[in-house]
Amino acid sequence: MPTRTARTAWNGGLQDGAGQVELTSSGRATFDVSFPKRAAEDAGGTTSPEELIAAAHSSCYAMQLSALIAEAGGTPQSLDVTADVSLGPDPDGGFRLTGIKLTVRGEVDGLDADGFAKAAQGAKEACPVSKALTGVDITLDAALES
Repeated sequence: MPTRTARTAWNGGLQDGAGQVELTSSGRATFDVSFPKRAAEDAGGTTSPEELIAAAHSSCYAMQLSALIAEAGGTPQSLDVTADVSLGPDPDGGFRLTGIKLTVRGEVDGLDADGFAKAAQGAKEACPVSKALTGVDITLDAALES
């Protein structure tokens, strides 16, 4: 499997500095980052490590869930996955990820609600990004849509 790369160029200190993170492997985008915007309720057009982790987690989880649905005999028609990644103070100093909430709503042929819930839980445990984030409390809200 390939290695993927992102690069950040940063100028200045934590409070007065800013940078740009580049999705180097795909060459698809460059995003502004800054700590004051990271810690603010309104991101003001900048991204953050937490948002990038949320993007990685939601996309990884969707891929893993689609595979497990198929293994269980179902056919995913659509999966809508949201990952909410929270940043907060670390009791040992600094900051830490305080939690991740995965929310998935799916339209799936061939699985009932219990089968979908089992696949959803399995995907939470098997997704490589979930595995990488084992030090963070990850919760799951999964449901089939009619």
